[in-house]
Amino acid sequence: MISSSKNTLLSHPELVIASTNIHKVGEFRAMLKPFIQFDLLSLRDFPNYVPPEETGKTFEENASLKAEHAAKTLNRWAIADDSGLIVPALNGAPGVYSARYAGNDATDVENRKKLLEAMQHLMEEDRQAFFECSIALASPTGLKKCVNGICEGILLTKERGGGGFGYDPLFIKHGYSKTFAELGESVKNRISHRRKALDKLIPSLESLMSQYTTRVV
Repeated sequence: MISSSKNTLLSHPELVIASTNIHKVGEFRAMLKPFIQFDLLSLRDFPNYVPPEETGKTFEENASLKAEHAAKTLNRWAIADDSGLIVPALNGAPGVYSARYAGNDATDVENRKKLLEAMQHLMEEDRQAFFECSIALASPTGLKKCVNGICEGILLTKERGGGGFGYDPLFIKHGYSKTFAELGESVKNRISHRRKALDKLIPSLESLMSQYTTRVV
C-alpha cells in the first residue's frame, strides 16, 4: 500500500515471476538481485492461480500472454518469459514446443532423449543451435514491454554436466568449452539468452522502481 504521509518512501512494489519452474524462478531471482527493492514473488505463492494455455505461435506471444494474464488476475506487476532451443537443421525444432517436445507432460530427460534421437543423422556442422528467450513485463492494465535475447552455440551428441535444466547438458555456447550444465549458475546467468533479454528490460524495471523511490511531496 502506498503511504499518504509526507516525506515517506513509497512501499516496495511486488513483482510476480509468472512461472512455477523452480530453476527458471531461481535464475530470475539471481539476475534481478540489483533490483532488491522489488518484493519478488512467483506463481508458487499463488497456489490457486491457473495459468493460461500457451497458444502462441512465437516466444513473444506466449511470454506476453503469460505476463498479461498473471498481472491482471493477481492485480500485480508481472514478468514472464517463454524460451526454447532452436535447431535450424531440424526445421527450427524444438522451438516453442521445447518444454513439451516429447509430450505435454514430458520431463527434461525425455525431451533431451528425443532431441538426441532427432539429431542422430546430423553432422557436427549441422548441430548449430541457439536458445531464444522473450520476456514480457505487464501491469494489471496491460502489457508494457516485451524483449528478446538469443544465445548461439552447438549441440553435443552426449550430455555433459549436472547443473542447469532443460537442454543445458547438450548446449555449448560459441567461445566456451563447457556446456551450460557445466558452467555453473553464476557464469550461465551472465551469458545466457535470458540474461540478454533481461538486460533489455532493465530500463523499464528502473522506471518502475523509480515510481516507488520518489518521496511524496
